[in-house]
Amino acid sequence: MSAKFGPAGNCESFSRAHKSSLAAPQWIADFGLDCYEYQCGQGVRVKKETAVKLGENARAAGISLSLHAPYFINPANPNLDSIMKNNGYVLTSCALADWMGAGRVVVHTGALMGRSRREALDIAKRGMQGLLSVIDTAGLGHIALCPETMGKINQLGDLDEVLELCTLDERLVPCIDFGHLYARSLGTDDGRSAFCRMLDRVAEVLGPHRASTFHSHFSHIEFTPGGGEKCHRTFDDNGGYGPDWAPLAAEIARRGWSPTFICESAGTQAEDALTMKQTYEALL
Repeated sequence: MSAKFGPAGNCESFSRAHKSSLAAPQWIADFGLDCYEYQCGQGVRVKKETAVKLGENARAAGISLSLHAPYFINPANPNLDSIMKNNGYVLTSCALADWMGAGRVVVHTGALMGRSRREALDIAKRGMQGLLSVIDTAGLGHIALCPETMGKINQLGDLDEVLELCTLDERLVPCIDFGHLYARSLGTDDGRSAFCRMLDRVAEVLGPHRASTFHSHFSHIEFTPGGGEKCHRTFDDNGGYGPDWAPLAAEIARRGWSPTFICESAGTQAEDALTMKQTYEALL
């Protein structure tokens, strides 16, 4: 059992050499990584034949796939028109994931929209149950949805909120974005004790087995004091951006957990994912 590491989308060094994402799986494997998160943040615009070919290439290269659904999904919006749109976005994302052979689809948890956090979370829970029903009806219930912790303070999606969503169904896998949690805590969710607290909380709510295979995004984040997340940074950026990867890697290695870490650095996501993997392997 060991963690997996890979990039979110295509890094700059890949894009300089290749025009098509079909080449990404073999490139990622040759780079020394294990997984690849296909990005559909701006919408699902991939033909079935392309998705199937990408999946074939990933299986041949030994690369596991996940997919990020459109950013504008908001399960915390109770408006009927928005619910129908969310259902459609998630359904097309899961169909694409199925064609690719991707087992996990990351979804945003929603916006507060002027409501209390409790009100927004209760609406999001109903919305998430509705999304599960939609994909079940379509025969896509084998695809796991991964509600993501969010980086802006006025968004739904702190760690406890995401974990509460995941108690609805075992197919809901938390996507713990440690950069986002760092940003929304204004830099306090960092270091060994903070990571221990967060991982202990995941195990307490979901049980040790589900906790050990969580999905994750990681990058350094710049934040603003009033709002949280401002932008993603790279490991080489100066300015003291966090969170620190080494203590999190040490804690994952100590527990023997096997999460999937998708690096979201700004343009160097493959290079930084490899640094993460090498640090982690040195600690095993």
